[in-house]
Amino acid sequence: MAVTSGKEGKSSSSMDQGKYVRYTAEQVEALERLYHDCPKPSSIRRQQLIRECPILSNIEPKQIKVWFQNRRCREKQRKEASRLQAVNRKLSAMNKLLMEENDRLQKQVSQLVYENGYFRQQLQNASIATTDTSCESVVTSVKHQQQNHLTPRDPPRDASSAGLLSIAEETLTEFLSKAKGNAVEWIQMPGMKPGPDAIGIVTISHGCTGVAARACSLVGLDPTKVAEILKDRTSWLRDCRSVDVVSVFTTGNGGTIELLYMQMYAPTTLAPARDFWTLRYTSVLEDGSLVVCERSLTGTQGGPSMPAVQHFVRAEMHPSGYLIRPCEGGGSLIHIVDHMDLEPWSVLEVIRPLYESSTVLAQKVTMAALRHLRQIAQEASSDVVLGWGRQPAALRTFSQRLCKGFNEAVNGFTDDGWSLMGNDGMDDVTVLINSSPSKLLGPQFASSDGLPALGGGIICAKASMLLQNVPPALLIRFLREHRSEWVDSNMDAYSACAWKANPCTVPSSRIGGFGGGQVILPLAHTVEHEEFLEVIKLENNGLTQEDALLSRDMFLLQLCSGIDENAVGACSELIFAPIDASLADNSPLLPSGFRVVPSDSGMDGSSPNRTLDLASALEIGSAGTRTSVDYGGNNSNFRSVLTIAFQFTFENHIRENVASMARQYLRGVVASVQRVSMALAPSRMGSHLGPRLPPGTPEALTLARWVCQSYRFHLGVELLRSNSEVNESVLKTLWHHSDAIMCCSLKSLPVFTFANQAGLDMLETTLVALQDISLEKILDDNGRKSFCSDIAQIMQQGYAYLPAGVCVSSMGRPASYDRAIAWKVLNDEENPHCIAFMFMNWSFV
Repeated sequence: MAVTSGKEGKSSSSMDQGKYVRYTAEQVEALERLYHDCPKPSSIRRQQLIRECPILSNIEPKQIKVWFQNRRCREKQRKEASRLQAVNRKLSAMNKLLMEENDRLQKQVSQLVYENGYFRQQLQNASIATTDTSCESVVTSVKHQQQNHLTPRDPPRDASSAGLLSIAEETLTEFLSKAKGNAVEWIQMPGMKPGPDAIGIVTISHGCTGVAARACSLVGLDPTKVAEILKDRTSWLRDCRSVDVVSVFTTGNGGTIELLYMQMYAPTTLAPARDFWTLRYTSVLEDGSLVVCERSLTGTQGGPSMPAVQHFVRAEMHPSGYLIRPCEGGGSLIHIVDHMDLEPWSVLEVIRPLYESSTVLAQKVTMAALRHLRQIAQEASSDVVLGWGRQPAALRTFSQRLCKGFNEAVNGFTDDGWSLMGNDGMDDVTVLINSSPSKLLGPQFASSDGLPALGGGIICAKASMLLQNVPPALLIRFLREHRSEWVDSNMDAYSACAWKANPCTVPSSRIGGFGGGQVILPLAHTVEHEEFLEVIKLENNGLTQEDALLSRDMFLLQLCSGIDENAVGACSELIFAPIDASLADNSPLLPSGFRVVPSDSGMDGSSPNRTLDLASALEIGSAGTRTSVDYGGNNSNFRSVLTIAFQFTFENHIRENVASMARQYLRGVVASVQRVSMALAPSRMGSHLGPRLPPGTPEALTLARWVCQSYRFHLGVELLRSNSEVNESVLKTLWHHSDAIMCCSLKSLPVFTFANQAGLDMLETTLVALQDISLEKILDDNGRKSFCSDIAQIMQQGYAYLPAGVCVSSMGRPASYDRAIAWKVLNDEENPHCIAFMFMNWSFV
């Protein structure tokens, strides 16, 4: 039925008989208003609309139903057309980048062919020579040429504006030769495949001084905005502590020269922090491209110097930066080059690969910049409101504060007020004290309930340990989902009294004392799902027996990263801090947590997990648990470094007791993590001790088989279009099914036990939090009534069709579906195991 507008409506009889219905402009306007309020009204709602809008009284309900169907179809087509246009623009831009990369490689091949011919000629000339003198002459000539080539021709420049401009122009030239030329031999980063959904073209250096990485990508932001975001390093680079602009100069060509002093956190307690003294040059090229390039200022250049800073190792930044070009149709084409010498000699040999790997640099710095830009672009393109009604920028600030607080605890800088406390004869745990927490948390914390008026501060207990053959992603996932396996609830009575006297939300004191369960409430995640922000609800929390009657729920704000098998991450982290239920933006945060950093000399030669297809990523215990190296049985000497830091508040009169408790508490956590790590090692991952998480457990494989077999048995058709009967293939196909499929327990209050990816998206939850959602919570009144009336049919006949309706996600958002099917899942003995639901054509309202 075609739908047009702008003409007078026909009579109701002609509407019934004719093939076409013409609506008046007023009718179309009224229907559009109703569509925006409810795009998929039920039959009762459509009849109510006719009664409420007299202008629609001459239209049959069936015709209104058809109008809404056509309107949804047009909306879907419009969105699909918009999506395809965006994909086409991105593919065109990526094609342009690939052509430029192909041209660069062809020039590199030509250069290598020329050099090969030149050296062949030199060898022939040397072989023709008849005397040792002539050979010595040739060698001496070559050495003389090499020495002339390596000797800097330019004399040292002064620290004036002219001298700085000379350094800046030289930096610009060298940076462009790396970004678009062959000044560095670039090889494709293992695992990075270009495509419409790829983060970009990422390459790493091969055989150059230091470590280097380069990335090319399309970003949906204008060049000026991109430059502004990237220059604010502290907003996107989690390892960046501070960037101070010491001086600013304006050049005659409209550019800007800045002298910067930057401090970087150390990722573990086993290494000192790094700092950089650099010159940053911002200018516009003749073709309109915006360039931001940067390099370290050293004594050989004759520029201004910066004295060494205590507790920091001065690293060197070779010419690096950003080339940002406007893209036709909107957005920007960006080239990022990061080239550094991180002075690996200054760290222990076990973690030296972290400072010698270009792959690590690409993961932690280069790709972090691209991810942040993509996140900002996505937020700018739509009005996104995430968990608890918060804007993305507010939640992003929480993530930054959690990371910064944890990094401050790990590094313990003296200028933040940290000082070392004496040990108890063992040096396995380091304890620091900070009597001036306002330096870290701001003045509002010192005046809040967090620290009593009598005075007090913060005690941090931290330790690092070497892990052998333990996949970082799997370890962090286990610590996140099985908190009771590592917390220490056996706190001494005196400490418990101290916490009662100071009833603020203390991280580890309260964390260690909960005796109930935990509920994970998702807040936000990044575009590529490599980072999650969530609220942890600890239920029935009580410290001692006498607190049992007064026990209450507690909340933790938690950041989890590096647990997604499909995301390349330099490390895996679990960072959390107590917070009250209001989740106020200015709430003081005192983070504690875990960080696992892979440390293996073969990282640059390995294949990061991003190359794996989604099916391979589901195979827990093999390739699916890898981040940047092979965690399977192929590399029996894989190592990683685990860093643990916990922070406690204290009052001055019990400082020594809190310090002793913190030291013992951390030792208990370390012992628990060591026990868990032994169970997670690849040699034991196949045993019952290795907790393997869905979707990849034997239970999940069996359940997937039962779900498909029961569907075929009851309805006579196949649920999955797959010719393979292998359990793994069935689970993977079920996991990626386009419709939301969920399994519900057969209890008086049914709760969900499994859901595929579409089901988790519809419920806006995770596999861990799924078990805390009951069927009653997500169904509306009509859905609950329909299910109660059909449950007998499901148990007797084996299945039932449910009408279209609306369900509510865990975040409170309504999601409508066209129809649903419920069927009884039978086990191998043909006994009822659970009920499966499939919600078709669902979408958020």
